[in-house]
Amino acid sequence: MNPYITEELQALADMARRFAAERVAPGFLERDQSRVLERDLMREMGGMGLIAPELPEEFGGLGMSRLAAGVIHEEIARADLSISYINLLASLNGQILAAHGVPEIVGPWLRKLVAGEVLLAIALTEPRGGSDAANLRLRVERVGDEYVLNGEKTSISAADQADAAVVFGRTGSVEAGAHGVSALLVPMDLPGITRSRFDCHGQRAIGRGSIFFENVRVPVDHRLGAENKGFVQVMQGFDFSRALIGLQVLAVARAALDETWAYVAAREAFGKPLSAFQGVSHPLADFDTQVEAARLLCLQTLWLKDQHLPHSAEAAMCKWWGPKLAYDVVHQCLLCFGHGGYDRGVMEQRLRDVLGFQIGDGTAQIMKTIIARARAGREAVPA
Repeated sequence: MNPYITEELQALADMARRFAAERVAPGFLERDQSRVLERDLMREMGGMGLIAPELPEEFGGLGMSRLAAGVIHEEIARADLSISYINLLASLNGQILAAHGVPEIVGPWLRKLVAGEVLLAIALTEPRGGSDAANLRLRVERVGDEYVLNGEKTSISAADQADAAVVFGRTGSVEAGAHGVSALLVPMDLPGITRSRFDCHGQRAIGRGSIFFENVRVPVDHRLGAENKGFVQVMQGFDFSRALIGLQVLAVARAALDETWAYVAAREAFGKPLSAFQGVSHPLADFDTQVEAARLLCLQTLWLKDQHLPHSAEAAMCKWWGPKLAYDVVHQCLLCFGHGGYDRGVMEQRLRDVLGFQIGDGTAQIMKTIIARARAGREAVPA
């Protein structure tokens, strides 16, 4: 038994796996072509309690642990990484809204989010810089009881499909850096908002794109957290999503490994199963070991969060190691299938899907800096 997975959590994971196998997996390849995230499927997930179960009951959640969110997340990702973005975005944005929003404003959004009735994006990245996330230039000016937004966000997951977004913009001076940034809940149907979509390499059902703001007026009560403190307050929630991302990509790697082990045991060459050749089986055994270890790290990180213990370094480890490892695993599995793996299909789509997480949501270099600061101190690692 896994020390982090109780019988209750295992039953939850089994239920999520059955749903994913029956309802999510069959559309995996088709969604890559259509680039559409089915709202009916999202509502089904919500009706079964599979979206953000960790949110408080007052906001429509089940008040469960972050580990519960994690085991559901990896089962959905095993079937389709793009669909598991529903879980990732709901848990990340749900945590931000529940912790920092005005209850009367965010409450209706959270209940719809958990029910699978709305999709929320998080709009942080801008054209002039991705990793330099505190150097934001989207202008947020207060005019009476409203904020007026002007600027662009780019490389935003679900940019053209989201119903609302948590938008980070500059309310203070540029020189203030991270201490001059505020976060707002912005409905995407407000006047002055336009959106575009990129033709991305992978994760095509969820998609990425740009959001443009031209004199967009947002009520002041839609601010999340204190003015000029949004970046510092809200970014703390990314430790949660980094652990979830680790589980997300490792679930894809595990699915690829399971299928590849079965294939090399059945496929024969030179009168033997492919698995009899150490050149085939040893790389798979190596990666199998690492996937098990990385998954345990992700579960431990969620456990630490549930215990209200420090976990920033562990979350950063999940985020840089998980996506790189998952890509390397799926790559090796694809090679084991030969031309069958190189053909358009499940394995090559997995490879495209997991690659994106080496870019978005924090690069490996940024994650390693976080780890170094946790170990050596921020003064010893200034940049």
